[in-house]
Amino acid sequence: MRVLVHDYAGHPFQVELSRELAARGHDVTHSWCDAYSSGKGHLRAEPGESLRFRPIGAGERIEKLAFARRLLQELKYGVELARLARAERPDAVLVANAPIPTLVVLSLFLLVRRTPWVLWHQDVQAVAIKSFAGKQLSRAFALVGKAIEAGEKWCSRRAAAVVVIADSFLDVHRAWGTGDKTTVIPNWAPLDEIYPVPRKNDWAVENELDDVRTIVYSGTLGLKHNPELLVGLAREVIDGGQPVRLVVVNEGPAVDVLREEAARLDVPVTLLPFQPYERLPEVLGSGDVLVVLLEQDAGAFSVPSKTLSYLCAGRPVLGLMPAENLAAGMIASVEGCVLPPTAESLGAAAEWVRGVIVDAELRDLLGEKSRDLAEESFALAGCADKFEEILRVAAR
Repeated sequence: MRVLVHDYAGHPFQVELSRELAARGHDVTHSWCDAYSSGKGHLRAEPGESLRFRPIGAGERIEKLAFARRLLQELKYGVELARLARAERPDAVLVANAPIPTLVVLSLFLLVRRTPWVLWHQDVQAVAIKSFAGKQLSRAFALVGKAIEAGEKWCSRRAAAVVVIADSFLDVHRAWGTGDKTTVIPNWAPLDEIYPVPRKNDWAVENELDDVRTIVYSGTLGLKHNPELLVGLAREVIDGGQPVRLVVVNEGPAVDVLREEAARLDVPVTLLPFQPYERLPEVLGSGDVLVVLLEQDAGAFSVPSKTLSYLCAGRPVLGLMPAENLAAGMIASVEGCVLPPTAESLGAAAEWVRGVIVDAELRDLLGEKSRDLAEESFALAGCADKFEEILRVAAR
């Protein structure tokens, strides 16, 4: 079977799936949007691999908060992706994380070409936009949310099958008339690529983090996240008598917000761009506590993939996020801490962090529980079996 997998964000576990499908004898091309700024997975071929890598938007950068320009870029990337699909001539296409304008263009092209495709639905984008209208975004974005919802619904109906990452998505697809072709396959993270390393590792030494207590956040910071909570958390920990350094690995507008807030609250902070993927275990291993952020309005329809990476890394995890989120349940099950993403929660969160930081035995125990859950939950073979069958049916 000839398959084109496009994960717009370039995340680790999607490319791991592509590698597994290629290892099973399928002819696989893996694509992503190089212009989208995020932590990327292992996006290059190893010697002897048959998997092909084809980015779109190479050499460009998406202006995430310049919405008119971003719309034009996303439409352009849809055209680029359609051209790639025309060149690859796949039997089936699997698409994840694509913005709706990009997805609409691709879906139109595949409809004309009569090429079946599968939507790997990672986030209900219309719900997110409408929830932020009048808050982080102007009220006019409520209309944008309706347009996005219409496009998202139309694309879902055009797809041969839909894969969602949590049961909470099912009601949406039933309302859209696509529930009968929707399958739930929870996300995972690559166990062999993200693994526990010593707290004092080469990356920590290089960045002078080996001899200080750290709170680490690694990943995107967008409308679904409040970066000021990270600084406020560190301040509360320090005020409670425990010196700590906040480490944030991120690129984009949130970096300036973090820098200014850290200066205002006098919080020691290390701000770094996204690191090479092969160093991610060291980055996460350098954290005494790893933090997940997710705003309340994004709770049901967004599962932060960084949570899964944190569990693989075997570190204690704090989630400032809605309790109903699927990832929040995973954190709680390994005795991590989950609290609402509000300033009022920072006192309790800081108390938990201080308890973990000063107790090496507890820190190691929580880390072991995190890794154990990852090893129990993130078996690739079962997920790959399901995707392989869905793609086979779609191709037929």
